[in-house]
Amino acid sequence: MTRIIIIGGGFAGLKLAEVLNNTSYHVLLIDKVNHHQFQPLFYQVATAGLEPSSISFPFRWIFHHSKNVRIRYAEVQQVVSAENKIKTDIGEFNYDHLVLATGATTNFFGNKNLETWSYPMKSTSEAINLRQHVLQNFEEALVASEAKKEALMNFVIVGGGPTGVELSGAFAEMRRHVFPNDYPELDFSKMKIIMVESSPKTLGNMSEKSSSKSRQYLEELGVQVMTNTQVKDYDGSKVLLGDGSSIPSNTVVWTAGIKGNLIEGINKEIVVRGNRLKVDRFSRIEGYANIYAIGDIANMVTDKYPNGHPQVANVALGQAKVLGKNFKNILSNKPLIQYEYHDKGSMATVGKHKAVADLPLVSFQGFFAWFIWMALHLVLLMGMKNKIFVFIDWVIGYFSNDSTLRLIFTPHAKQNQKMVNVHNS
Repeated sequence: MTRIIIIGGGFAGLKLAEVLNNTSYHVLLIDKVNHHQFQPLFYQVATAGLEPSSISFPFRWIFHHSKNVRIRYAEVQQVVSAENKIKTDIGEFNYDHLVLATGATTNFFGNKNLETWSYPMKSTSEAINLRQHVLQNFEEALVASEAKKEALMNFVIVGGGPTGVELSGAFAEMRRHVFPNDYPELDFSKMKIIMVESSPKTLGNMSEKSSSKSRQYLEELGVQVMTNTQVKDYDGSKVLLGDGSSIPSNTVVWTAGIKGNLIEGINKEIVVRGNRLKVDRFSRIEGYANIYAIGDIANMVTDKYPNGHPQVANVALGQAKVLGKNFKNILSNKPLIQYEYHDKGSMATVGKHKAVADLPLVSFQGFFAWFIWMALHLVLLMGMKNKIFVFIDWVIGYFSNDSTLRLIFTPHAKQNQKMVNVHNS
């Protein structure tokens, strides 16, 4: 049986595995976590709007009844293309076809301080870490001196793309409706939410109207929007800006850039800007006959997209569907088809009742855009149980402006000691 290994279970990798489910291929899906993560709603986990389990789906559950798709929970260390095998932390695996769907991670552009001290949000666990940190900040603010309280109550979000805009709006809604009830001893008029964007506008890839409207919505919510501003450095307590000024803050969320998750063993000469791999119109990596790349890691040049496709879910899903169909065409000796991206538009929400949407034929903002955004994301979630739970959480949050998910979890002291003893033994 022909063996296909898919590395990565994001939108692209999971969709390819689903397309190849119950075919005559032997499909092995490998990921360093054991679940698929619905990235568009990470910010709602970070702001205690949703449970992590509502947007995370175990791979083994997805393929419960599959005859040919198998899962391995492992980290891939190297591709050995000359021997058609990969090396992982649990052993070696041979392949006939290899598909890299490793996605992207946060790009700190070489700044080690930002990498050390700021909070990225590219996984469910990172969203949980941010939520824990935010809640712990306010607990500390209750007993902190006035000098330290300012940094604890200043939130800096770096990056004015969809994640930065949505997170800023969610924090602003919490400042208005949630935090004052949780912490009545604190003066939340002193809490600052500051978005820093190096370009001239927020949501720079959207229409001019949507971009300007998103900024208007943020400012109406009390978010301080700083465009044409760069973050130069951060030491964990003070943000240094490009003009030499600084902002005291204990919380910096970095959403300003991404880069592809490369794997050792692939020719570095075909790596282009953003750590992306050159691929042809059939998703084959340049220079390899049986290794493919799809999703954020792939750089496919077309006449319409000479610099590669945008790193969005629609591209990842589309490339996975076409590659899956081509694998099926190989079985039936049919010609292969080329991938062509058809832009279905983009959307972003900016707090309750506020969103912007650019569709192929129309652009609109406000309540209707917010409603469409909610409905679309609910449909895209996997599993009826998750859809129901998220819908219930959203309805409760809509009418109460609150949730009961603001929980701080810390490891038990005895468990910590056990871990220390294990490492010392």
